[in-house]
Amino acid sequence: MTSTLEDSKIYTHKDVITTPVPMINVALSGSVDGGLTPGLTVLAGPTKHFKTGFSLLMAASFLNKYPDGIILFYDSEFGTPQSYFKSYGIPFDQVIHTPVTNVEELKFDMVQQLESLGRGDKLMIIVDSIGNLASKKEVEDAKDQKSVADMTRAKAIKSLLRIITPHLTLKDIPAVMVNHTYKEQTMYPRDIMSGGTGPYYSADNIWILGRQQDKDGTEIQGYNFVINVEKSRFVKEKSKILINITYEHGINRWSGLLEEALDLGYVTKPKQGWYALVDQETKQPLEPNMRASELVDNGEIWKLLLESGMAEALTKKYHLGDANILQREETE
Repeated sequence: MTSTLEDSKIYTHKDVITTPVPMINVALSGSVDGGLTPGLTVLAGPTKHFKTGFSLLMAASFLNKYPDGIILFYDSEFGTPQSYFKSYGIPFDQVIHTPVTNVEELKFDMVQQLESLGRGDKLMIIVDSIGNLASKKEVEDAKDQKSVADMTRAKAIKSLLRIITPHLTLKDIPAVMVNHTYKEQTMYPRDIMSGGTGPYYSADNIWILGRQQDKDGTEIQGYNFVINVEKSRFVKEKSKILINITYEHGINRWSGLLEEALDLGYVTKPKQGWYALVDQETKQPLEPNMRASELVDNGEIWKLLLESGMAEALTKKYHLGDANILQREETE
């Protein structure tokens, strides 16, 4: 695959899996028309933070683009029933379910699978989860009734990721790993991923997920999940993106766009509880005013706004720029 950058298959033919949710695409790539790319994406957070849900949405998008594709699903938590796959429209016969019990077992199987693949084979990998996997030594210690601390797990995970990362990029394979977080032991604790530094070094994208309750009075309707971009090769780090998910309707495809439209000046609030579109030439509110409920799910309005310049504004806000790092002095 050695070539000039101009002819590089790695850089000029990178596959992109676009999801139906614009702001998830922004969180993955910095563009509403972008999405998941080959390489490693890590979704980290506490329990019940929709980590598996986001990974299955990406898997469904992959199969939507490649109807003959295969999902290789490594399962260590066994908390993803068939109904989850069905709700995303993922055919059962296109998911290879592989139970794993320790990091080494996952490593041996993944390496064997990746070695047998070539560039052009349509495969996506999901690991749910790397955070719940013990090391082989930890298992052996338990068998021998030893209670010593396990110092090998982080090294085993780092070894796994060190081996598979080149294969993922060179063979155009997207991989999504679910991970756990814990709180830092400081006065102002941050969320830290488990598993050591391996995921931080190898991942193209790392999300640390938070959530806020979505209430109607005292009744919880769902959650606003906060995607905190911890690391990205494409998106400005520390970006925060909201995705709304309700029990009744699932993922709101247009969630996050109202907050962005207000920030970017495409929507304004003439008065409390009311919203109005903004004329981009005069910068004046347009009639009629709308309630939030009339706007958040209105796909026609969001498509119009995105096509009229908001998509470019979002890219400018979130995407890592291509500006010259080294400013050269002009010579006469």
